[in-house]
Amino acid sequence: MIEIVDYRPEWPAEFQRLATKLRCLLSELALRIDHIGSTAVPRLAAKDVIDVQITAAEFSEDLRQGLLALGYAQAAHITGDHRPPGDESPATDWQKWFFRAPVGERPTNTHVRIAGRRNQRYPLLFRDYLRAHPAIAAAYDELKRRLAKELRDPETYPDVKDPAVDLIYLPAEEWAKRTEWQVGKSDA
Repeated sequence: MIEIVDYRPEWPAEFQRLATKLRCLLSELALRIDHIGSTAVPRLAAKDVIDVQITAAEFSEDLRQGLLALGYAQAAHITGDHRPPGDESPATDWQKWFFRAPVGERPTNTHVRIAGRRNQRYPLLFRDYLRAHPAIAAAYDELKRRLAKELRDPETYPDVKDPAVDLIYLPAEEWAKRTEWQVGKSDA
């Protein structure tokens, strides 16, 4: 069962602790480390799982081994992200590595994506758009709560949620153009 909880003010500090540890170990292998997902948006309910995005120059064995050495477990079957409708970028723009937190540690989803690719930009824009539009974030909050309550199979949660996320992402792209939004500095 998917459990959605109210926003917790401690999530940003928990992310910072995780990011500091990752930064120390990965050093220049991580070009940026960002807090993404719903726990990165103030007042937004979420699963109590911190989403971390590590931006790298390439998928390297040194990076993989660094995360494994910290106790992270790679979910080898997760190799890419959902593509929004109408996206015509190369399939490589949606590739990623996905790691679960070390056993006994705070639950996280750690996404490794390549700098400049569409899927590296997507979660940063999505996060910033929701931060700038609290009413849209509130509607998304309600959608997630209802999905979590009604879906009997938790494995289908992302399959249903992804198209809803696109409904937010597509106007976020228009907002990015209007406001000349740019990917800001790293969160860590």
